[in-house]
Amino acid sequence: MTDPTPASAAPQPAAPAPRAPHQTPADPDAARLREAVGRVRTEVGKAVIGQDGAVSGLLIALLSRGHALIEGVPGVAKTLLVRSFSKALGLDTKRVQFTPDLMPGDVSGSLIYDAKAGEFEFREGPVFTNVLLADEINRTPPKTQSALLEAMEERQVSSDGVTRALPEPFLVAATQNPIEHEGTYTLPEAQLDRFLLKLIIRVPERDAEVDVLRRHADGFTPRDLERIDRAVTPEEIREAQDSVDRVAATDEMLAYIVDLARATREAASVEVGASPRAATALLSASKAWAWLGGYPAITPDHVQAMLTPVWRHRIQLRPDAEIEGVSVDAVLASVLRQTPVPR
Repeated sequence: MTDPTPASAAPQPAAPAPRAPHQTPADPDAARLREAVGRVRTEVGKAVIGQDGAVSGLLIALLSRGHALIEGVPGVAKTLLVRSFSKALGLDTKRVQFTPDLMPGDVSGSLIYDAKAGEFEFREGPVFTNVLLADEINRTPPKTQSALLEAMEERQVSSDGVTRALPEPFLVAATQNPIEHEGTYTLPEAQLDRFLLKLIIRVPERDAEVDVLRRHADGFTPRDLERIDRAVTPEEIREAQDSVDRVAATDEMLAYIVDLARATREAASVEVGASPRAATALLSASKAWAWLGGYPAITPDHVQAMLTPVWRHRIQLRPDAEIEGVSVDAVLASVLRQTPVPR
C-alpha cells in the first residue's frame, strides 16, 4: 500500500455494527459535514487531475488536526495541489519557499525594534496562518526546520517568554523533492514525527496526463485559481474535526494497532520501529478515513489503508537492509501480512 485509497475506491457506508461497550452512536450531523468536506475534492479537481489519493491524504490530515509531508519529483503538481486545496477551504494561506539562508525568525516571527515607540514589538511570521505551504522544506538547515516544531505540535509560538496561539484550524503542508540531494538537508526525526502523513505524489496515469495537457491547451494556468470556489466554511471544518473525534474504536482495534506497531519493532530489517505516538497517529488517521466513508467505528480495512502513509516516514531501517535495497513500504506491507487481523 502507498497513499490513501482514491476517492473512487473509498469505503461505502454499511449497516451499523453492534455497539461495543464504549462506542457512541453515529453522529447525526456527520452526513451533512461529509457532503461539505466532499465538495473540497470537487473544487481541487478543477485544477489538479489524477491525484485523488493525495487529496484524500490532505483531507485526512486536516480532519485529524495533523500535517502532511508531500514528496514527489518536480512537475507533478505538489505545490499546485496544496494551493488548490487551501483555495477550496477558503482559509488564510501563506507560502514559504525554504532556502539555505532562511532563518527561524523568517518562519515563526521575530522581535523588531520600533524607533517611534522606543520598544521591541513582535512581528508575526508566516506561520501565523491557517494553511502554511512549506515549499521544499528540505532545502533549509535543521535549525530553521525546527522553528516549526512548536507550531506543529502545540499550535503556538513562544518568543521572549511570551506564548502566542496560532489560528485554528492550522495545517502545515510541506513539499520535498526525493531525487535532488545537492543543497538539501535531511529532516530531523523529531520534525518528521510531527507530520501525520507522508504522501508520495507520482506521475499520473496516461489518460489523466492527457487531461492535464487538454486543460492547458484550453487556457488553464496554475497561477490562476479563480475557478476554484470555497467549498466549506471554517465552522464546518471545526465541526467535522469534532465529528471525527467521535468515531469509535473497539478494544480489539486498539490492540490491533498496538500489535502492528510492536511488529515493526521486531522486524529484522528495522532499526527503529513505530513509537506509541506513531500508533496514536495511525488511530487518528484511521478514524478520519472511516468518517469519510460513513463508518461510525474504525475497521481493520481503515487501519490497513492508513498504515503506510502514516508510518513510512517514522520507520528507520538498518544500514545493511538499506544497502540491500529494502524499502520501508515493503517492510510495512510484510508487517500487515504477518499480523493477525481481528474478526
